[in-house]
Amino acid sequence: MNRLLLVALAFISVGWVKAADKSLASLRVAALEFGVTPTPGGVTASKVGALVREVAGPLKTTITLLDDGAQRVCLITPHMNSPKGANISPLIRRTAAEALGMPVENVLLMVSHNHTDFNLVSNHIEASVTYRLAPGELPEPQLVPAGEDFLQKLAATAKQLPALLQPVSVWWAVGSEGRISYNRKGRRADGSTYLMREEDRDLMGVDFKGDVDEQAPIVVLKNERGEVVTALTHFTAHPCTCYHPEKPVVFGDWPQVACDHLAAHLSPNKPISVSFLQGCAGDVNSKGMFRGDVNLSKQYGRMLAESYIAALEKLQPSKRDGLDFSIEKVRIPLAPLPSEDVLKAEIAEMQDFIKRANAGDENTRLCVGQNFPRELTPAYRGKLVEMILPWSQWALELRQQGKADTVAKTLDVDIQVLRIGDVGIVGMPFEPFQGIGRQIREGSPLPLALPCGYTNISHGYLTDGPNTGGTEYMSANYRYSKFRPPYAKPGGDVIAVQALETLCRFAKPD
Repeated sequence: MNRLLLVALAFISVGWVKAADKSLASLRVAALEFGVTPTPGGVTASKVGALVREVAGPLKTTITLLDDGAQRVCLITPHMNSPKGANISPLIRRTAAEALGMPVENVLLMVSHNHTDFNLVSNHIEASVTYRLAPGELPEPQLVPAGEDFLQKLAATAKQLPALLQPVSVWWAVGSEGRISYNRKGRRADGSTYLMREEDRDLMGVDFKGDVDEQAPIVVLKNERGEVVTALTHFTAHPCTCYHPEKPVVFGDWPQVACDHLAAHLSPNKPISVSFLQGCAGDVNSKGMFRGDVNLSKQYGRMLAESYIAALEKLQPSKRDGLDFSIEKVRIPLAPLPSEDVLKAEIAEMQDFIKRANAGDENTRLCVGQNFPRELTPAYRGKLVEMILPWSQWALELRQQGKADTVAKTLDVDIQVLRIGDVGIVGMPFEPFQGIGRQIREGSPLPLALPCGYTNISHGYLTDGPNTGGTEYMSANYRYSKFRPPYAKPGGDVIAVQALETLCRFAKPD
């Protein structure tokens, strides 16, 4: 009898431990948003120093805190681009981490890559131009007034989240949206590639879109009463519909419009916050760049919201609970430098182009594989080429000194892999081509995978294997670095391999 009692107690004990573990693994979430509205005249990323002409509304940011009892992860999702700068992103993540009392490594800054924003600092610098800097040489961020406002609101909002955490279940669905984006990597008959602008799209037929990722996933987090606490959305396209670098406007573009409409639909009686996660949009634009306006952006935002709302009819619950999070290191292969003869020819071509552009020559459209639209002035085109000339000069100097073999052979980066219920999220510090995202989505063992670029910082465009070696703006983006060799095949596919390995580990039963 005593033996039976002991066995029974043992089973009860094991069951209690498992129940306790399950309780620890249950997911809790809290989310809030804030907005920042700069004044006209603010600093932008324009290459000719153009200042903000118009402010069409606040730029919103959602902060989401996830907690499973054992660890916390925070997602900061601004409808902006500039927060991913190399000397402002660490400050943003550190500010949120300190307000939440959590490791900065568990704070993910995931921007929408909205082009119609403003710089938070007056000395904005991207990660791709920091490779020659020694530790400690990265310039301290010089916040502009709107940047100070952003950080203050970020800290104040983040501090509220722990008290608002509540248990949630994870639901998800996948919609479809094929009306607002197009593939911007054009291919000529001779096999060369080019950046397809609106004037090029006109030549391709009626409303050309090409090969685009039309998936529009939505993740809904509901509390125990079935109320929506927050939602995560995902789509793949550069938000640049109302963007013109010489006529800057501040507006959240269609991702912010879509999130606002979706939030009102999900919770008409109580305000909620909805996050937008940008996909692998390196070779995908939203339509209208340099020609669109705020009204067209609003139209596209409503279209995307309609697609999310239609997907809600297929909303299904996750079979898994809790969350997993991991930071993985990836080594992306780099190619040798071009030959001395190629570099000399490129430098001569660029110097001639800059001279003609500065003189106002309208026939400044093509240069070393880069192509420029008529909507940009010759002066702006010249500035873009001035930015890439130093790379070829650097590479030529190494060739002439016999030091070409001393350049880096890999670019070593961190990626972030997160699981929320049945949903996997992969954060990459790049503007990845959509082929990388497709590999992650199609190979994922989880029912839904959201491959995201623009996480924490950006090293610029990252090609998948088939697109590595092109000469157009995106594939040859190494030209804008200081200084990194070109990518070598398989390029960014190595990220997909590592991400899938981690997602497989997360998908295994406890």
